[in-house]
Amino acid sequence: MPTSAALYLSASLRQIEAAHAQHDLMARAGEAAAAWALQRLPERGAPVLVLAGPGNNGGDALEMAALLCRQGITVHLVFKGLHACQPADAQRAHARFIAAGGTCLTQIPTTGGFALIVDGLFGIGLSRPLEGEYAALIHTANALAQTWRCPLLALDCPSGLDADSGVCRGAAIIASHTLSFIAAKPGLYTAEGPDHCGDIRIDDLGLGPDLGYPPDGALVHPQDFRHCLVPRRRNSHKGSYGSIGIIGGAHAMLGAPLLAGRAALKLGAGRVFLGLLDPQAPSVDFVQPELMLRKPEAIFDVELSALACGPGMGRSVHAAALLERALATTVPLVLDADALNILAFEPNLQTALRTRRAPVVLTPHPAEAARLLDLETAAVQDDRIAMAQELARRFQAWVALKGCGTLIADPDGRWWINTTGNPGLASAGSGDVLTGLVTALLGQGWPSTEALLAACHLHGAAADRLAAAGIGPVGMCASEIADAARQCFNAWLAATA
Repeated sequence: MPTSAALYLSASLRQIEAAHAQHDLMARAGEAAAAWALQRLPERGAPVLVLAGPGNNGGDALEMAALLCRQGITVHLVFKGLHACQPADAQRAHARFIAAGGTCLTQIPTTGGFALIVDGLFGIGLSRPLEGEYAALIHTANALAQTWRCPLLALDCPSGLDADSGVCRGAAIIASHTLSFIAAKPGLYTAEGPDHCGDIRIDDLGLGPDLGYPPDGALVHPQDFRHCLVPRRRNSHKGSYGSIGIIGGAHAMLGAPLLAGRAALKLGAGRVFLGLLDPQAPSVDFVQPELMLRKPEAIFDVELSALACGPGMGRSVHAAALLERALATTVPLVLDADALNILAFEPNLQTALRTRRAPVVLTPHPAEAARLLDLETAAVQDDRIAMAQELARRFQAWVALKGCGTLIADPDGRWWINTTGNPGLASAGSGDVLTGLVTALLGQGWPSTEALLAACHLHGAAADRLAAAGIGPVGMCASEIADAARQCFNAWLAATA
């Protein structure tokens, strides 16, 4: 895993902090935060509001406030807690703030007009919902940032956001910027994290990339699959790039396999066969006539290099029988949508999946994951990392748990979070496009891990490309994503040439 993309859970970070206690990390965090503020404050006379909590995060805020005071910045610091109960280094930071001429307030001043609001209430260790006076402070800070249109900087992690899961437990800061210390935390990038963190910057506090502990996970980075981005040989033909099959398209759901098939073609699959369940299905796709449309049983007569099952498939007896045949094949298999829904209620098919020798990729959204795990959707969203890992372990599969900050897990317990993409992907059919992308890469011989990481990253990058061009996020259609993915992928290839 590239160190630049390393993710650490709170328990690991506590060990790292303890191992580097001699470096006075609180002072370094305060210096980093003060430097961030001084670079962005429009004028030295504009006041700054700092919220400091009772623990180490509050100590970081106090160190920052002391340094700003020494620079002539007017700081209104609201401190909640008992000074005598603070950690020793936070008490020293408190003393430095007082010595610099600062005064601790118990309520946010009503004068307003702040140039910056700083959240230093709670850091990464919070495991309970914020209520009472802390919740009131958070609601007021969020409202003031909107009223005065000023930045709201969260130190390390927005208060109220779980740094491990990205779940907000009660009131939570909605930051415009987050300055996170030592290393990146997964909760900043998945679930509710992106909506509460704003622009994220990591400051390693001078510890460097080697923290002495292996990362728990990683952000998806192009370096993870760059070795697979090989320009095509001039002496090649369609057979050089795989033949893939996609089974789906029950009555009134033909669009799903068509979207998947078109995406696979535009990501370079040599031949794409669609096995359509609808007896009245057309024999040609006039939008993409290169697709070869068949009866679903005919797909198993083709020599394939990868197979996908599920888009628009329905949950009929016929669909279940086709899924059983798909599981019996010996090529890489992608299961999505109704294939996952059928699987959730068929123990014999689950056994066939677990014992399958060829790779399997599962791409559930949270509700489909919940059915597979016999849980409520809320339980899946409450710990997306653990749920993706459990699916990968239980079914010996590569898993992409879709959603904000898609979680990718492999059978060995490794996990990644994808950070590309935007709300434009929250539209019908975008998951079918992802199915086509990953199946195309598998069909071209990519290893399962690299194929899934690249497909998820590309899917989001294509949506970002469209949004940057004004085509979304509102109104972005799944059918537009495949063309943008083709452009992104070819740009990646050109960059490696």
